[in-house]
Amino acid sequence: MVVKMAAALRGSLVTLFKGLGGPRWQQLASRPLSVSAGLCSPESPPARADAIFKVTMLPGDGVGPELMTAVKDVFKAGDVPVEFEEFHLSEVQNMASEDKLEQVLTSMKTNKVAIKGKIHTPMEFKGELASYEMRLRRKLDLFANVVHVNSLPGYNTRHNNLDLVIIREQTEGEYSSLEHESVTGVIECLKIITREKSRRIAKFAFDYATKKGRSKVTAVHKANIMKLGDGLFLQSCAEVAQLYPKIKYENIIIDNCCMQLVQNPYQFDVLVMPNLYGNIIDNLAAGLVGGAGVVPGESYSAEYAVFETGARHPFAQAVGRNIANPTAMLLSAANMLRHLNLEYHSHMVSDAVKRVIKQGKVRTRDLGGYCTTGDFVHAVVENLRHRPVH
Repeated sequence: MVVKMAAALRGSLVTLFKGLGGPRWQQLASRPLSVSAGLCSPESPPARADAIFKVTMLPGDGVGPELMTAVKDVFKAGDVPVEFEEFHLSEVQNMASEDKLEQVLTSMKTNKVAIKGKIHTPMEFKGELASYEMRLRRKLDLFANVVHVNSLPGYNTRHNNLDLVIIREQTEGEYSSLEHESVTGVIECLKIITREKSRRIAKFAFDYATKKGRSKVTAVHKANIMKLGDGLFLQSCAEVAQLYPKIKYENIIIDNCCMQLVQNPYQFDVLVMPNLYGNIIDNLAAGLVGGAGVVPGESYSAEYAVFETGARHPFAQAVGRNIANPTAMLLSAANMLRHLNLEYHSHMVSDAVKRVIKQGKVRTRDLGGYCTTGDFVHAVVENLRHRPVH
């Protein structure tokens, strides 16, 4: 009976989607439909995987490849229905080219979802100001970077029970790659702030706060000095705030924000800011809850989602030593699964990671322990709720 219902419903949807036309609708219509999947709760394992989701993977530099191996090992152990299309793009390892960049972009535009490590940007100027990481963001218009800074139960820091969100505009600002030497010994570096993109990131922040049930949005700026540039950003945030009367709106100067985060981070809920400030605050806030190894992050455009660590560090000195903390990347992978509507698998992975942290028996060096990356991954696998039967 259930099979007949599913077949009939799928036939109706196929007819509807084809009537609407367009390759995207036909692609959706061709996916297998399962009634049982809709009845499955996050607490119970799905009877079967209805589809394999393709995800673009960019391991990046430093310990990125090791962290991606951790993700693949956990996904394999948990029977997660995700297939990775892996690309190695690196400026420091001579694995970057226009052709490789186009291959990555084609994959990401097809799959819509990606998971990536940090693509390290050399400080030496070699004729191109925009790094491959920046070019990826611009070509995909990944304008919103979201970092949820959340204390991990069982790991105590100076400030426990933290729960705040940092939202950063990352397609303009100081990272516009517009620099030139006007006269010998004088460099001009342009910071670009536009009303359109300022209002867009402000709206994203208020929409996020509304969707997640949060009560306050704080705009971070330096409008007392950069009166026109940051002044426009601040004005745009204030205008958008008027459209959300149920969300409290405040603003704070960036230097004071840094001090307040260290002294009393509990006063903040959702913070929204331009590019450079967001880069700094991401790292500062990550340090409050354990460092770069424990905070996940994600970047969004209107069409695409890229999941990565919240504080972007290649951790090059740890390469090959089996000491990197995979927590942040595994939690990012869990968030990616939630984005793909794989709720059960998302909870399975994130709960296993948090359980290992809370038990306190297996900890990497950055958290005061002596365990290896492999030890941590093994512990996570052992704590997965659902283990496939082979």
